[in-house]
Amino acid sequence: MVMRILLSVALLLLAPGILAGKYDRFPIYVMTMNSQLNTPNVTYSTYGVYRGILLGALKRLEDSNADFKFTYTEDLNYGPYLESVNGLAGNDQEHTYWELLVKTKEGQIIRPDVGIGCYIPKANEQIILKYTTW
Repeated sequence: MVMRILLSVALLLLAPGILAGKYDRFPIYVMTMNSQLNTPNVTYSTYGVYRGILLGALKRLEDSNADFKFTYTEDLNYGPYLESVNGLAGNDQEHTYWELLVKTKEGQIIRPDVGIGCYIPKANEQIILKYTTW
């Protein structure tokens, strides 16, 4: 019995250190880009957490920066779908949408095969939300 209590206390003392690693913060950057209009790109900074999804980082950015707003729709089959950024929405009739790109810390621009609800950013990546056509 005493051994079980000591083991429980030891685990409780170790738990904060073990759990802290799961919530380590790291910087990421979000750039909005409009390939349809001649508007300047805007870059925002926020943070990601260990194994956290991009959607969480975008919500933190929206909560901390009044100049950044976004909306999304939850699709039952494909998850969150980015609808609008800073008031500009994709439009089926005009064949426009918000494309998700990522500039890695090595400088390579990639198109993830997942969306904002599944993409897991890495430290110092630049997330590019590009308004473009299909």
